[in-house]
Amino acid sequence: MDQFERAAGEAVAAGRLPGLAAIAVDAGGTRYEGAWGWADVEAGTPLRLDSLLVIASMTKPVTSVAVMQLVERGLLDLDGDAGAILPGLAGPQVLRGFDPASGEPLLEPASGPVTIRQLLTHTSGLAYNLWNADLARYMEHAGVPSMQDDGPGSLEVPLVADPGTRWEYGISTDRLGQVVEAVSGLGLDEYFERHILGPLGMADTAFAVPAEKAARRATVHRRTEDGALAPFPLTSLSDPAFCSGGGGLISTPADYGRFLRMLLRGGELDGARVLAPETVALMGRNHIADLEVRPLPTAMPFLTNDLEILPGITKQWGLGFQLNAEPVPGGRSAGSLAWAGLANTYFWVDPTAGLAGATFTQLFPFADGDALDLLGEFERAVYRNLVR
Repeated sequence: MDQFERAAGEAVAAGRLPGLAAIAVDAGGTRYEGAWGWADVEAGTPLRLDSLLVIASMTKPVTSVAVMQLVERGLLDLDGDAGAILPGLAGPQVLRGFDPASGEPLLEPASGPVTIRQLLTHTSGLAYNLWNADLARYMEHAGVPSMQDDGPGSLEVPLVADPGTRWEYGISTDRLGQVVEAVSGLGLDEYFERHILGPLGMADTAFAVPAEKAARRATVHRRTEDGALAPFPLTSLSDPAFCSGGGGLISTPADYGRFLRMLLRGGELDGARVLAPETVALMGRNHIADLEVRPLPTAMPFLTNDLEILPGITKQWGLGFQLNAEPVPGGRSAGSLAWAGLANTYFWVDPTAGLAGATFTQLFPFADGDALDLLGEFERAVYRNLVR
């Protein structure tokens, strides 16, 4: 792993990343782990494998597991109308553009309902204002608050495409978090703790950082115009506005490694089964037919760069994960599961090779070139050294 470790150390020493943690696991346990640099650059606090990190959209797979648990119990139908559970999705409207004279949004009824499967696959028509300029314009015009200011209120937006007609990354999984709450009768934090985090021994994963763990909380940094790293202020992580199923969790590299091992083991870890093996297999199949997982141009460059993970490779979507239809040269097999988080955290799960890995830093904007380069370096090192 020397080549990867040198690259990680050099990136941190040069100030290109505040810090980096990496972990690789298989069904039996942790195969590799390491951390370099700082959890807080200004304070000089080292980044560790038990540092508490914003994992943002790496929350989505956890929410997707919760949804599939309810499907297994017969409480949800993958092709059922989500609007029958959430009034905010009943009778959905589609944003078709803006009146050229008045600037008013042009809304029309959607061609059909939004289903649970479409929410899991990001084919619901719901978008993120980070990568959809029309939605960003609508939210500004309509006074829709940001997720940090008012989580549930930020979800009251129209679709940007008819359900099932295109892949559009967005707030679908936040809506799924609300579905879990409505169907289970539990807050999302309590549901996660009872049915996923507790059974898997993920004791450091939660929607809020308790006072007794505050010293382990890493600082999220931003890259300034001159290339320096500075703290990026976030709303309090001890009292979030709501439990965001799309991006609200705090976790550690060690904890998330346990979640990845559960997926490799077909839904079970250390005697605790959270999903049936056939359900995990179902989640790892393509559910968007011939729709394209397309590159996303940024609409908010201070938070994210243009986004495409694994450019040049055909990408599909399962029930909660991006899937690569072709093998990655020197890395993961075709059909591996993957995704990422806005503060430049990334993971993959390769059922064919029996390996999973993740890299973590705390840096905006997302899709940072150095962070993605090191993800690739790490992946290639894992497959060079750890494939049995």
